[in-house]
Amino acid sequence: MSSEASTSKAAGKKTAPVDGGAPFSTLELSDGLHKALAEQGYTTMKPVQEKTIPPLMAGKDVLGAARTGSGKTLAFLIPAIELVVRLKFKPRNGTGVIIISPTRELAIQIFEEARTLMSHHSQTIGLLLGGNNRRDEAEKLIKGVNIIVCTPGRLLDHLQNTKGFVFRNLKALVIDEADRIMEVGFEEEMKRIVAILPNEGRQSMLFSATTTTKVEDLARISLRPGAIHIDVEDHSAASTVDTLAQGYVVCPSERRFLLLFTFLKKNLKKKVIVFFSSCNSVKYHAELLNYIDIPVLDLHGKQKQQKRTSTFFEFRNADHGILLCTDVAARGLDIPAVDWIVQFDPPDDPRDYIHRVGRTARAGKSGKSLLFLLESELGFLRYLADARVPLNEYNFPADRIANVQSQLEKLLTKNYYLHQSAREGFRSYLQSYASYSLKKIFDVKKLDLVK
Repeated sequence: MSSEASTSKAAGKKTAPVDGGAPFSTLELSDGLHKALAEQGYTTMKPVQEKTIPPLMAGKDVLGAARTGSGKTLAFLIPAIELVVRLKFKPRNGTGVIIISPTRELAIQIFEEARTLMSHHSQTIGLLLGGNNRRDEAEKLIKGVNIIVCTPGRLLDHLQNTKGFVFRNLKALVIDEADRIMEVGFEEEMKRIVAILPNEGRQSMLFSATTTTKVEDLARISLRPGAIHIDVEDHSAASTVDTLAQGYVVCPSERRFLLLFTFLKKNLKKKVIVFFSSCNSVKYHAELLNYIDIPVLDLHGKQKQQKRTSTFFEFRNADHGILLCTDVAARGLDIPAVDWIVQFDPPDDPRDYIHRVGRTARAGKSGKSLLFLLESELGFLRYLADARVPLNEYNFPADRIANVQSQLEKLLTKNYYLHQSAREGFRSYLQSYASYSLKKIFDVKKLDLVK
């Protein structure tokens, strides 16, 4: 189980919007769960919670379409916790609920939220993650864990190899961010997991921001016939929240970093997330910015589990700061009060854009986003417009952009390690760019590689 998650500081109280739906007090829940919700400042339900919790409490299977930041985590945690409480699960009964998440960071976040909500109950909860100590996890599973939060690969490992892991009493399976799980290559693992888990009397809940063919296939094998489809999206409305001010800047390749440097220097007291297309690019820019006194944190897939976990919580609990990351952090992560989302490298797909900017302007708060584009990439705006994403052009006067180009060139000439990191970052950027599917817009041959 995750010692990092267990010892991390919990973020401050969550506040429910005053203009929400029905009060949580109208739900027939255990006293302990009502008490935990009140302690966390949850008073009224969001639309996804109001539509989803009653059918789940009635034992129905649910396929829910809800975008990140909609409140869906609570929508499945409340029925899941209430289920093991009502059935009076004890460690000897083994696992009653399994919650599967696409990434380690999101799994940790769900685990933290669930543990807080279970603070007045005796049922056990555990976290299974690739990168954690497998033997420790196995020992706890053998003792009995009533609710498991996990990533697919590690769950499958324990299902197949941990003798004494009791899951025959499983009552509910939750698959969160199903589209993301399938996108990142867990298709075969999910099929095997669903085949191994007991089917009889098992309730299933599947949540997804987008409905793809792969998600439909997963729903077909995991949900019972007659599952309820719940869609809280208004498909005529904008795809991003109206408290989010979104803009783009057209910037030639040789001035991109200078503009980023200037922007970050002016926003050192804000909370900013900057997205890059590759791990090596994140690594290089983090090393460079920290070297030139712009303190930043970095989060990417090549880091070890413990490093990613500590970075995530450090940024999450900070009042201000800059986080450089790849799309590993773009989905589902609950990082409070992010002021700016900067997309230094544009995403390949409007859906990825929507998920990235979903890190700010959450729960009714305001936020801003900035998308860097080359002249040759302006066609991407058409795709964003088709996806109902409104963007305004931002202009940054040339005389306001810090002219530190010559100093940077000298630094890279003198510092061997930074120079090597720059080469690896640039190589990865080109490889990532060449892999984009929108070739007419993101054409690697149109990049000015000389500048």
